[in-house]
Amino acid sequence: MEVFLTGATGLVGGEVLVNLSKRSEIEKIYCLIRAVSYENAQARLSTIFNLHNDEFNQQKVIPVLGDLFDEELTAKLICNEQLAQVTTIIHSAANTSFAKVKDDLVEKANIGGLTKILLWAKRLQSLNTFMYVGTATICGRDVKHRLVTEDETPNLNANHLVKYTYTKMQGELLLKQHLPEDKILVVRPSIIMGDSRKVEPRSPVILWALATMNKLRLVPAEQFASLDMVPVDFVANVMTQLLFVKRNYNVYHISAGNDACTSARQLAQVFDEYFDDMLPHLFVGKEMLNPLKLWAKGKLPVGHELYQHYEYLEHLKYEFEDLSNLRILFAGLDPYIEFAELGQRFDNSRIIEDLGIEPSEPGHQYIHNCLHYIERINLLEGAIDP
Repeated sequence: MEVFLTGATGLVGGEVLVNLSKRSEIEKIYCLIRAVSYENAQARLSTIFNLHNDEFNQQKVIPVLGDLFDEELTAKLICNEQLAQVTTIIHSAANTSFAKVKDDLVEKANIGGLTKILLWAKRLQSLNTFMYVGTATICGRDVKHRLVTEDETPNLNANHLVKYTYTKMQGELLLKQHLPEDKILVVRPSIIMGDSRKVEPRSPVILWALATMNKLRLVPAEQFASLDMVPVDFVANVMTQLLFVKRNYNVYHISAGNDACTSARQLAQVFDEYFDDMLPHLFVGKEMLNPLKLWAKGKLPVGHELYQHYEYLEHLKYEFEDLSNLRILFAGLDPYIEFAELGQRFDNSRIIEDLGIEPSEPGHQYIHNCLHYIERINLLEGAIDP
């Protein structure tokens, strides 16, 4: 088996790459890497393997210089003779930003970039499987507080909270336009949060929201809504295993499901025990988000009920001497709160059926492995590019 992987330096792609490199069934893994030179690309791949002290076999893991934004990418891939025997494509690369100012880039990467890969893939005579990494949250904002099955989406009538989920829905539709159904394998992770092992996570993506919640302590969100979150190592393991089993479906949620969901309250309890020198988390509901923004601007009317939480407001003044930084955090936190309020759970019965695996640990059980890392996350950097 020869594999072509995009997103190899990302959160999910990096874990998948390491997993694949350990499989004897795989002869070559070609990784699309944005780099100025072949040597630079190899150095970027080396960083992926060095993070957890995994072996980097340079004879097996081979960089292919390329960029999803390059209008000539399809032609370059077609002309690359070493890719002629690729049997499996894993398209993990994506722009995952929730920021509205990044909407154009998100669309160009997630739809334009995918199209370029597909135009090459459909010409590969040896292609058996095109694995597309989507997201379970393509179900949109109208689905609330219930279990969502794979067959419900993509739904063209779905209303999306952010451009990212819209492009992931469109990506699934593109697959069907370009490839026969028997070659398509769609995996839809739910919320990918941290790592269940005691290792350094590859990225602070989404963990940033927990780090922010931990620092704020006064949280404008619903505390008991279900959060379907899974660790990145679980996602990567499922993706890898799906390549080597008889599959009964071509779309799979990689999710916590009904039995392993968590909630903001359960996560907060873990943080309260670990950071026991801080105020306990106080959830005040999403309706307090705008008052908090006004307070940070010094414009909250006297007598507002938010002032009842004086001790927490003093905490915020102490932690954020420049309250303009607090306003930046709230702006970045907005879409995460919106997603958390939906209370969505995603059916995981297909991966349990086809792989015979146990569901992942609930988030409040494995997140303690990430707490030392969460302490070091740059909150402002994450808020500017959520």
